[in-house]
Amino acid sequence: MARPGDRITLTGIYKVEGMRVNPHIRMLKSVYKTFIDAIHISRDERSKMFSCAKASEDQSMLDEDKSQQESEEPAFQLGTESREQLQSKEAELQALGADPDIYDKLTASIAPSIWQLDDIKKGILCQLFGGTTKEWSGGRVRGEINILLVGDPGVSKSQLLSYVHKLAPRGIYTSGRGSSAVGLTAYVSKDPETREMVLESGALVLSDQGVCCIDEFDKMSDNARSMLHEVMEQQTVSVAKAGIIATLNARTSVLACANPVGSRYNPRISVVENIQLPPSLMSRFDLIYLVLDKINDSTDRKLARHLIALFYENPPDNTAAVIPLEKLRDFIAYARSRCQPELSDEAAQDLVQAYQTMRHQGAGKNTISATPRQLESMVRLSEALARMRLSPTVERHDVAEAVRLMKVALQQSATDPTTGTIDMDCITTGMTSSDRRAREQLANELRELLKKASEPMTLPDLVTKINQQASIPVSRAAASEAVMSISDEIVQLPSGRMQHKTVY
Repeated sequence: MARPGDRITLTGIYKVEGMRVNPHIRMLKSVYKTFIDAIHISRDERSKMFSCAKASEDQSMLDEDKSQQESEEPAFQLGTESREQLQSKEAELQALGADPDIYDKLTASIAPSIWQLDDIKKGILCQLFGGTTKEWSGGRVRGEINILLVGDPGVSKSQLLSYVHKLAPRGIYTSGRGSSAVGLTAYVSKDPETREMVLESGALVLSDQGVCCIDEFDKMSDNARSMLHEVMEQQTVSVAKAGIIATLNARTSVLACANPVGSRYNPRISVVENIQLPPSLMSRFDLIYLVLDKINDSTDRKLARHLIALFYENPPDNTAAVIPLEKLRDFIAYARSRCQPELSDEAAQDLVQAYQTMRHQGAGKNTISATPRQLESMVRLSEALARMRLSPTVERHDVAEAVRLMKVALQQSATDPTTGTIDMDCITTGMTSSDRRAREQLANELRELLKKASEPMTLPDLVTKINQQASIPVSRAAASEAVMSISDEIVQLPSGRMQHKTVY
């Protein structure tokens, strides 16, 4: 009937009951226990996203005698509206999905008060519609899309999160600074009456089949971030506490935003070094967008005019949403419940070709420009784009747009700041291929210097010798890391000097 996280309407009798000071004494406490003696419970599904259950789920919950009758009902099961009203609403949503400009209209309807950021809004739109979850005997592939926004302060990251949370009430909005590991997943508490241990759901479990918005993602504790690894890929939360062993569903899409270290993005270093998040967690995001505050007279003037126009008593027409918020909620819910698109043969061939092209981009430079996770992300984006049109199949233009969105995100977040090319190693390992080769070359140079040295050398001496030979200055920290990489070949003397084992 209802799950944790659902909004319900409860009809019952509000009662109070005395609590004894001691089970063996008849004396009562001055504070009474209150409870509601429930008579009727109904889910509040009016204009709620993801409230439309799938047809297969509806039929499994009904009796065999009523299954045929209920399967002919409209998608929206709202108790306060007549059947004719529901059918007219469903026909209106189908006509909206058949509009050839539906993609542009939906993009303009996402956070209309925020100027531009069209590619980011399109990625968030794909996240709201989501892909199709595939299940088979050997495993499961998630259909939820995870997005990370990284950028300078004051670029509307938190406003985007607030709008998505308002558009998707099936979800939780939380801040990384005030979130703990058990608060995100699940925690065990003791029931005050029975004194037994009970399991309470956290934010990610409560936002099952919804969107979990996490602000200040970079300020989360390491324990809280470690809990997200299982949720973002396996879509489950495993709990083994106080004798309670359970696996809870957390089929949620994660929309997070993070600020760089020092509150200003440094384009000369990678995105992992800017926000200092574990590479294993960064690789689980399908799309990583950089929202940077760049100085440009033309764009600054247009942005200022847009912001000033919001303060007018009658704002211009371009600031109003093309599709109202309530109608957009219903359309997303209808698309997710009634549209399960499948890949066509042409679309599958285009996906394979696009993945091969992305892989070949780094073949000549010995870098990895795409991984199988990017291929799965493109499949999910293609299915989400097909859902926007209420199409049962994924077409070739859906794949082309999904590939474009993926390349836009990769060009922003996975670009090597040294070479300017896409290198997935900076996200998956936290270090680009060029940096790895530079460190290996530095270690080799240090090894040769120590072999040729006639007497033991200190670290400052090594840095001075290297800088005399190198065209690019080498810092002491980089030299220290290179020395650590060849520590098994070096003999450390009590005086702090070092010498190669072959010389020693």
